[in-house]
Amino acid sequence: MIIKHKLRTIAAIATPPGISGLAVVRISGDDAIDIISKCFRDKSKLENIQSHTIIYGKIYENDRMVDTVTLSYFKAPNSYTGENVIEIACHGGLIIVNEILDLLYNLGAIPAQPGEFTKRAFLNGKLDLAQVEAVADIIHAVSVPGTRTAARQLKGDFTSRLQKLRLQLLDISGLLELELDFAEEGVAFVERNKIIELIDSTIEFCRDLYNSYRASEVLRSGFKVAIAGFPNSGKSTLFNSILGRRRAIVSEIAGTTRDYIEESLFIDGLKIIFTDTAGLRETEDVIEIEGIRLVNEILENADMILVINDLTYGENHSENLVKEISEKYPSNEILLLQNKVDLANIQPNSGLAISAELGTGIDLLKRVISEKASKSIERISDILINRRHYDLLIEAERSLNDARNGLENGMENELIAIDLRKATKILGELTGESWNEEVLDRIFSSFCIGK
Repeated sequence: MIIKHKLRTIAAIATPPGISGLAVVRISGDDAIDIISKCFRDKSKLENIQSHTIIYGKIYENDRMVDTVTLSYFKAPNSYTGENVIEIACHGGLIIVNEILDLLYNLGAIPAQPGEFTKRAFLNGKLDLAQVEAVADIIHAVSVPGTRTAARQLKGDFTSRLQKLRLQLLDISGLLELELDFAEEGVAFVERNKIIELIDSTIEFCRDLYNSYRASEVLRSGFKVAIAGFPNSGKSTLFNSILGRRRAIVSEIAGTTRDYIEESLFIDGLKIIFTDTAGLRETEDVIEIEGIRLVNEILENADMILVINDLTYGENHSENLVKEISEKYPSNEILLLQNKVDLANIQPNSGLAISAELGTGIDLLKRVISEKASKSIERISDILINRRHYDLLIEAERSLNDARNGLENGMENELIAIDLRKATKILGELTGESWNEEVLDRIFSSFCIGK
């Protein structure tokens, strides 16, 4: 159960800073009305304001008018944070917004920390932790499917399903413990096969979620495509050709690209992140060696690796490199590109024939990448799984398997119940049924000020 916290009234800009037609300044806390009443005119409107209404007036600092504004009021507990909330819509621009904020701070409000409005919504029971993370995912969304999945998570579908499983596990734990009081009579309050069925369905629930981790990362951050190959195979030329502009330096001198270059494109509604990497070869150049070390890190974290072969050296010139990369990164999608097809006198039988210089095959390549990116998110669930979720789900599955093994091996009820309660507690951490400040700080550190 979450205990409501008595906190000071906070204020911050809720819209991106900069030049705009309008900006919104948000205030939340018990003293929101008292603070705004000291600088807002018309006071007669403010004294009679009803929750979820908008009034027009002026902000004053002493006798000087700062701006004309509209003021929206949301009375506790029926607000985003669960506290009294006021949103001031003023003219956009840094000067006006900062003047209003400085005035509010002088009148008793304090600056909001990143994510503090949403943190208060959590502390006051307006959102659970999975919904809080959905808010962050919606704000930072880089794809339409990612936004829709986060919206389902915010709606609470995932929480409802999880809560049902948790309550069933708790009920069974209680019945197993109750049987201990009737051990001499040999009374069984729940059939063992029913317990195993519930455990198995909960394990399947956990697996479905953590198996969608990689798909969630694609929706959250983008589909990562790394361009790899020997020096002078045309990696930077391909990089520029895909982007449709000159972004990387192209030279006939081997080893020109020593650091990686990263750019993004949106293809069919998905964010695709392309990375041009240093050429892979044996070298004694210290800087180039460091560049090649970075390449290996990039390839490991990529969703797809484009291995470029210079076709003028033969179709199988990069065969060993493709094999090496395939063996080193078996879970990555790998596509061989036969580059410089315009200069070679052969038509390759393997890979995709392209000319990075002339743009031949680039549209087809983009379609292939788009198809692979779309396929990578097919396993998405009703929640965007992050690393915190992933670790908790693995831990919960482990406890559930311990309970299942205990049932099959005739272990005492008390020990089985302990494993079930442990799994229940871990699953509760997904939605914030149990939490600590360190976890909250880590989650809210990704939020912007004003949310």
